[in-house]
Amino acid sequence: MSSVAEKLARKSSKRAPAKQVRLRLVYIDFWSAVKLSFLIAVCLAVVSIVATFLIWTVLNSTDIFNKLNELVQDVAGTGGDLSSVLSLGNVMGFAVVVALLNLVVTTALGAILAVLYNLSVKITGGILVGFTNN
Repeated sequence: MSSVAEKLARKSSKRAPAKQVRLRLVYIDFWSAVKLSFLIAVCLAVVSIVATFLIWTVLNSTDIFNKLNELVQDVAGTGGDLSSVLSLGNVMGFAVVVALLNLVVTTALGAILAVLYNLSVKITGGILVGFTNN
């Protein structure tokens, strides 16, 4: 015998399907994009400065700079001292300048991309994004 109560009991044992929502991304806030791109640029700047220091330390400890200096002097006859040009202060100063330039450029690119996306949404209608409730 199949009663209504048994049918309801069978249905309740089944797992409810996940809810899915499809939304269109039609606007990116300018200042949010600038802040996010600035934070990403700061992270990249720190990584590049630390990586430059680590690479210089490894190259200096393996005596690559002295061997490179000897090679330049053998090929050119007379040459300048590369160890003075590639000193830790000069290399890190250059790394800091490049990191600051990357910071400015990455932040500006984030802002430009947000503006371009907001302008292109008027033509394309935005990006369709799907979300689910698991």
